[in-house]
Amino acid sequence: MISQEDLGTPGAASDVMVTVQIDGMPVSVPEGTSVMRAAAMVGANIPKLCATDSLNAFGSCRLCLVEIEGRPGTPASCTTPCQEGMSVQTQTQRLDKLRKGVMELYISDHPLDCLTCPANGDCELQDMAGAVGLRDVRYGMEGENHLDRGKDESNPYFTFDSSKCIVCSRCVRACSEVQGTFALTIAGRGLRLAGLTQ
Repeated sequence: MISQEDLGTPGAASDVMVTVQIDGMPVSVPEGTSVMRAAAMVGANIPKLCATDSLNAFGSCRLCLVEIEGRPGTPASCTTPCQEGMSVQTQTQRLDKLRKGVMELYISDHPLDCLTCPANGDCELQDMAGAVGLRDVRYGMEGENHLDRGKDESNPYFTFDSSKCIVCSRCVRACSEVQGTFALTIAGRGLRLAGLTQ
C-alpha cells in the first residue's frame, strides 16, 4: 500500500499564485489554498482531526488553530484561505495551550480503553493527543457523558459506537461528497448527540 501525505484540504484550482510566510518559511500557492495545506507543503504539520484532503474543509475539530499576524483570534487553518503577504505562526505557546485544552475535552468524553481498542496504534485521536503533547486530562469522567451508550448495530453495513464518536462529521461528509448518497447525518450535538442517522 502506498502511503501519501494528507495535506488536510483539497488543492485550489486558481492560476493566480500568492506567497505567504509559514513559520518564517515562504511558500507560493494557488489563491484559495488553505493555510493548513500551505503549511503542510513546507513541512509544518498542523494537528487536525476533521480535516482531510479528500473532503472540503469543515472546521469542526478546532485543533488546527493558527495565529496570523495582524488578525485577532486564532482561526482554523483548514478554513482560512491564504492571502498575499500573510504571515502565519503554527507553533506558539498560546496555540499549544489551546490545542491541549481542545484535546482534553475530546478525551474527557472518550473511553480510556486504548490498550484493548482494535484501533490502538492506528488511531488519529491517539496520534493527535501525542502531537499536542497531552499527557494528563484535568476533567474527570464523572457527570454527563457518552461513555455508557451502547453500540448501534442496526445497519447491516456498519456499527456506530457513539462513545467513540468525536462528531468530526467525516463519515457524513464522505457519504455526501465522495459517495454522493447523502445517506448519513448527525442528529444532535453535545450531550444531546443522538447518533448517526440514516
